[in-house]
Amino acid sequence: MARPALTGRRVLIVEDQAILAFEVQALLQQLGCEVIGPVGTLEQALDAARTEQLDGAILDVNLDGEPAYLVADILLARQVPVLFATGYGIESLPDRFLDCPILEKPFIFEDLKRLATRLWATA
Repeated sequence: MARPALTGRRVLIVEDQAILAFEVQALLQQLGCEVIGPVGTLEQALDAARTEQLDGAILDVNLDGEPAYLVADILLARQVPVLFATGYGIESLPDRFLDCPILEKPFIFEDLKRLATRLWATA
């Protein structure tokens, strides 16, 4: 049996809804990822973005009312590919993030798999 394309990729999950965070964690683990987190607060996300060795990140745009944009800025400055997860659509993102892919909530496993593989299989 072939190894998943994302085997060993270290991916940060930033999501404030615990049920969704653990669902995403399980899906990424099925793809072979080593999951960092999930973390659910802006403070935890900033700490992980600054200190963890990462190949990618999935960021909930809205963390209990606080935007995760500073986390994305840190990760992108470190050249860590970011995938935004949001129910608000692309129009909710500042222009500087328009090149980042968006996973619109609610999403299905195939959407996550397609985007994650595109972003992180060659990261």
